[in-house]
Order: sequence, then C-alpha cells, then structure tokens
Amino acid sequence: MKIKIHDIVRFIDDVGGGRVTRITGKTIFVEGDDGFERPALERDLVVVGHNEAPRQATQYDRPMTLRSAIKPDAPEPKPEPEPLPPPEETVEGEVLNVVLAFEPREPKHLNTTTFFATLTNASNYYLMAVWLTRGDDTALWSTRWHGIVEPNTQEDLGEIGHADLPSMTHVAVQYVAFKQGKAARLKNPALVEKSLNIGQFVKLHCFTDNPYYDVPVIALDITRNDRPNLKRMLDIDSGELKAAMTSGPHIDDREPAPQGNRHKRQRQGHRAEPVVVDLHIYELLDTTAGMTNADILNYQLDKFNETMREHLAHPGQRLVFIHGKGEGVLRRAILEEVRRHYSFCEVQDASFQEYGFGATQITIHQKKS
Repeated sequence: MKIKIHDIVRFIDDVGGGRVTRITGKTIFVEGDDGFERPALERDLVVVGHNEAPRQATQYDRPMTLRSAIKPDAPEPKPEPEPLPPPEETVEGEVLNVVLAFEPREPKHLNTTTFFATLTNASNYYLMAVWLTRGDDTALWSTRWHGIVEPNTQEDLGEIGHADLPSMTHVAVQYVAFKQGKAARLKNPALVEKSLNIGQFVKLHCFTDNPYYDVPVIALDITRNDRPNLKRMLDIDSGELKAAMTSGPHIDDREPAPQGNRHKRQRQGHRAEPVVVDLHIYELLDTTAGMTNADILNYQLDKFNETMREHLAHPGQRLVFIHGKGEGVLRRAILEEVRRHYSFCEVQDASFQEYGFGATQITIHQKKS
C-alpha cells in the first residue's frame, strides 16, 4: 500500500511512529508525539491507520466564554448584604400616629427660607403612602411624594420654597398600613385632606413644639390613635336615597304650614351647620408684640363673647370654638364664661373626627324668662 500524507504509520525496525506530514522524493517525514519530524524510507514504515486532513481553524472555533471572564480587570462580585434586623416595636406603636410637618431651614429668615416637609410614622406598621397638594385655583391634585415609610421613622418628603406655597393650600395624605414577615391587626386605609394656611409660614409663632420633633414646626395631625383626622362625611344608603326620591313630594314642595306651626317645622328640619371659630391668637392677630399672656387671653375671650352675642337669637345654632389642647387655660376660661353668662346653653366637647383635640361645642337654647 502506497503511503500518503496524513497516514498513521509505525516504524518496522524501531519503536514509535506518527503521522506522515510530507513526502519528498523517496523520503517520508513522520511527526511523532513529541512534535518532531523523523525522515524514513517507505520500506521502513507500515501503515496502521488513515487520518483526514485537519480542518482549518476559523474564528468560530474559539470556545465561548462569559463576557465578564475576558475582562482583564473585572472586579470580583460583591457579597450580598446581610438582611436588616426587623424594626423594634413598642406597645404604643400598635396604634397609628401619623403627622405631616414643615420645618424651616432658617427660622430667623422666614421670608426667604425654604422648608423641609416630613411625614412621621409613629407606629409599628409600614406605610405605603402618597403626599398630594393642590391650590385654590384647581380641583386637580399633584403627587409630590410616594413611597414606603418604615415603622417609627420620619420620611423626608422634599424641600419646598415660597414659590411652591400657593399650590399647597390643600394637602392630602393617603396610606395603607401593613407589617412585613409577621401577623398583625388590620388597619383601615385612609385618605386625609386638610387645608393649609400658607400665611403661617412667615409667622414665627405659628411654628410650635411637637412631641415628634426637636424643633418648632407647622404640624398637621393626619392620624391620631388609629383615628384619621377626617372631615365629617355623609353615609348615604343608595336604596334609602332612591326610596326617598320616589315616595312622594319633598317636604319643601308641600303646602306651607300654618303660621302657628312654623317654629315646630323649623325644629324638625335640617340642623344648621355649625359656626366654627378658631381662637388661636395667630388666627386673630398678625402679631402679639407687646401683649402679655393676660392681654392675649382677654382678647380671645372678647372674640368668644362677640360670637356668642351674635348668635343668641338663633336657638339650635351650634358654635364650635377651637382653643387647642395646651394647658387648658383658654378652655377653662370659656367654660367659666358659659357658666356665668350663658348657662341656658348646652356645652360639650366638639367632634374629634372633625376638629381634632381642643375644641368645644356650644348649642344655643332659648333663654328662659
């Protein structure tokens, strides 16, 4: 058998063999395992196998590697951070207390400073929260911040300036409370809308102490002791509303009652909305410079008596006086005024849901002769 290039051969009289790499005349060159060629004659070789010519290598013959593996200076992957320990819980934190507050950056320069808006979550619950604002010139709300507020923390909502205030005369906070990794009591989701007196932002005395802040702030209670600070809302059953609309003529469409029954009809009709008077001194005066505490109290009581005299001729009228919680000095003074001059009127604490803490309601009654 004639020996061809690429045949596998062995030496007849010697140890070893290899692959035929070339043939020059009668000389056959055999490449051994060591990579060296040895010349030999055809009679000294025996063919032990055939091998096809090796295919030319191409760019596609390179082994595939990860992109990161061919980067000479690729950094080693960072270890996964250890999970944070669960937040510490308190007994008081099982009820929701949420406060939206504004803190001046430079309290001594209120006319030019900016303000930090923060949301305090004083509870053991996470809050999925949204903060929205709108101005008096629109009914549409703008979202200023949204995210997760962790338990017992204050979340920075951003910094606002005086140019932002006209679009913030109404603020709203919407939230859903939940716990992670453990069972908990359900908390109702809430949407609390409040009016914001932007004129207070340039009055130093309007920034007051708050238990959740180290510096004076303008604070709005969103939720206190699990009770959102909501305005009163009518709960109307659609079935009852339909029945009322189809059951006959409305009371206003009937024949007028005789003159003698007019007072009785007024008493049976819808109660007039309450008149609300805020007796906080910063709502009554632009400045208290030069006034003592006694002067301030007397001014507030003058406003109280003025309002009472104005409505004494309207039996059934409700008056709500907002005096704040504080040390209770103004509230005690109001109760003393009622005892001395308006004992025929009914006095009670105003609705917490509508007016929060620190408000007294007085209902006007007919003075007995």
